[in-house]
Amino acid sequence: MTRGNQRDQDRLKAQKKAAASKSKPKESASNLAKRKENDANILREKQKKAQEAAAAAGGSSGGGKK
Repeated sequence: MTRGNQRDQDRLKAQKKAAASKSKPKESASNLAKRKENDANILREKQKKAQEAAAAAGGSSGGGKK
């Protein structure tokens, strides 16, 4: 019930996979915070436009489902 070289091959495969994932650049904390804030501002603007469109169409100003 020996596994032969399967264990070694799996280890090499895992090392290659780990090396590939390490090559991706990480986003710094400051850039991440800026991006999150920018995304939040975009969503706020979209919500404001949707509420204005609903008010102009005579809908309720409640703002959608809850």
